[in-house]
Amino acid sequence: MPLAHRAARAAVCSAVVLLAAAACAPEPEEKAEQKPSTAASCSPGKLPTVASGKLTVGTDKPAYAPWFADDAPSNGKGFESAVAYAVAEKLGYDKGRVAWQTVPFNSSFAPGAKKFDFDINQVSISDARKKAVAFSSGYYDVRQAVVALKSSKAAKAKSVADLKDIKLGAQVGTTSLDFIDDLVKPTQKPDVYQKNDFAKSALKNGQVDAIVVDLPTAFYITGAEVTDAEVVGQFENTTGSPEQFGLVLDKESALTSCVTGAVDALRKDGTLASLEKKWLSDAVDAPVLK
Repeated sequence: MPLAHRAARAAVCSAVVLLAAAACAPEPEEKAEQKPSTAASCSPGKLPTVASGKLTVGTDKPAYAPWFADDAPSNGKGFESAVAYAVAEKLGYDKGRVAWQTVPFNSSFAPGAKKFDFDINQVSISDARKKAVAFSSGYYDVRQAVVALKSSKAAKAKSVADLKDIKLGAQVGTTSLDFIDDLVKPTQKPDVYQKNDFAKSALKNGQVDAIVVDLPTAFYITGAEVTDAEVVGQFENTTGSPEQFGLVLDKESALTSCVTGAVDALRKDGTLASLEKKWLSDAVDAPVLK
């Protein structure tokens, strides 16, 4: 082979080797994927919310006492309204940058994209619901209770067994209804209502012997709404861990860790306990139905 041809061939081979080496070389550091900082993602007032610059909070209508006051979630009165604003403040959103949205109870934890940043509406954290939505850590430990007219046979119940032959009612989709179905297992099928208002009306009218609701709601009903009714008792916690209300978020929400951090901080600094004492002070103890 002529000398010139040999030189040209050597140059081509060298170029091929250099190209192969370049193809296998690691990417320059500046081109590596940049992952967002966890700390930056919770920057006060700068979260990736559904409405830029605002925090959208969902709850049902009517918004029941003692969780809210005067059916007006935005007034800051009632335990859950106060908790929502306390969480918002921890996240860097003052009251003027909190927008409220009406969300039916069952819709809040149904599958599908959400138009709120978080929902607060006495929604108990459960494994079944976690399949469709995300939850913050719990902001309130709750018990379920039985409310009956004082003149009803249900008012004499001292145990879960005493409720088996009682006509019971509860709101659809609630853990109150789960307690009836899974714990009491009554001989009569319970009546199921779209809202607690309908359950309370059924109780007043004698259509059911008793209804099951959370304990603070039970004391509010008997103290302010159905004054000829009484709290018969509360169900025992048999799981080893308390039933808790949690803030509901979209299943893929980027805010979940930030919202959980805010709830945890409010628990640690005593804010949740203080708000509970202020707004749920009437929810005194009740006999345990074993």
